Amino acid sequence: MKQLKIGNITLENSIILAPMAGITDLPFRLLCKEHGVGLICMEMISAKAVLYNNKNTEQLLRIEEKECPVSMQLFGSEPEIVSQIAARLEDRPFSFLDINMGCPVPKVVNNGEGSALMKNPKLAAEIVRQTVKSISKPVTVKIRKGFDDNSINAVEIAKYLEDAGASAIAVHGRTRTQYYSGNADWDIIRKVKEAVTIPVIGNGDIVDGPSAKEIMDCTGCDGIMIGRACRGNPWIFSQIKAYLEDGKVIQKPSLKELKSMIMRHAQLMVDIKGQYTGMHEMRKHVAWYTAGYPHSAQVRRLTNEIESIEDLAHLLEKLDSEHSFNI
Repeated sequence: MKQLKIGNITLENSIILAPMAGITDLPFRLLCKEHGVGLICMEMISAKAVLYNNKNTEQLLRIEEKECPVSMQLFGSEPEIVSQIAARLEDRPFSFLDINMGCPVPKVVNNGEGSALMKNPKLAAEIVRQTVKSISKPVTVKIRKGFDDNSINAVEIAKYLEDAGASAIAVHGRTRTQYYSGNADWDIIRKVKEAVTIPVIGNGDIVDGPSAKEIMDCTGCDGIMIGRACRGNPWIFSQIKAYLEDGKVIQKPSLKELKSMIMRHAQLMVDIKGQYTGMHEMRKHVAWYTAGYPHSAQVRRLTNEIESIEDLAHLLEKLDSEHSFNI
């Protein structure tokens, strides 16, 4: 499997964990790292929140050596603030500084941030230009196909970003107005790849080894970024890696392996965030882990009642080796 070089850094492989708010926190990143992901992207961080010393932001900034290399992602719409915060944070142990220009959620877009920047290529380029000047680490950008179907401008904005000094661009093949619905347009990723000389990372509808190979073959992209398909499924990275290396298909984890992973994840959540926050945030992860298994709806309902590691262990004990659920 080919390596991926971004700026002056060569990654072990070209498989990347996408930045996802509320998902790619430290506990989950550590589990994905164990399964061979080449680069880990953190949850996106508001440049203004760092500027104003928001008390909740420090937790988002935490990085452990064993998860490296790591990409830290900022979002913001003011070049001076984004570049200033990038410089303030540069001493932290991340390898890349990524700028989010793809987040579709209203509270971000309505502030002119995230995918709203797709509507203003010159401003997007200026954010990158000033940030590149302010730090020595490679600056990358995550964009979408366009803001809506009437403004498909990923190729145009990619050229602006390359000229501004971006070291790589990740392209999600959906518009902002699509959010995550419909099919990702891999053809736009191919067009971006053909238009720029820096590495292009394909994102959207990569769910397993075959789809990972297909997007690379169809687009010529230099790397792949896995988003929603990894929720409750950190195994996806080792599965994709094995398939890309030798065509090997790794089977779905056994129920025993699934339960063990859930408990490890929960313990990491508690160790890092404390029992109350850790277990409440763990509820959504349990729902993702058990999706598709028999009785998952019932598990999901009961998961909303767990308050401790012991509660979770007791719930999982009810899932026996025959995939039945015993109340």
